[in-house]
Amino acid sequence: MTDDLEEMGPVDYLIVEFPGNRMTGEGFPLLVDLVERGIIRIIDLVFVRKDTDGSIAALELKEIGDEIDLTVFEGASSGVLDQSDLDDAGAALEPGNSAAVLVYENVWAAPLARALRREGAQLVASGRIPVQALLASLDATEPTTPPSGPVAA
Repeated sequence: MTDDLEEMGPVDYLIVEFPGNRMTGEGFPLLVDLVERGIIRIIDLVFVRKDTDGSIAALELKEIGDEIDLTVFEGASSGVLDQSDLDDAGAALEPGNSAAVLVYENVWAAPLARALRREGAQLVASGRIPVQALLASLDATEPTTPPSGPVAA
């Protein structure tokens, strides 16, 4: 197992909420494409629902609906996520909503991670910048355009 860990890229997780338990499945082919191109490797993919009474339950793929074919994700579970993880994920959800909880390896970064580990380097911090915050920051740094027309003296 230690050898496997030395070879892995960074591992991240996402919790994607679907309001009103409505999933169209539009993003799932894109997820499959990332796997097929070797960009990520799915370690765990679990669907959860938060009922209106606040209870949290894992969903079987067949419970999600007939209109979305999720059979490609069958077996995409290593067991890394346990009930406490699902409870934590559910705590982030609004009642009446569902979510996909995805744990994935960033395969694209594995060669860099291996090289850095051989050097003795360690990851000491990590984070994400929400797209909305980045756009707001970029908007704030754009120069303002001077008004057009004659300038009053």
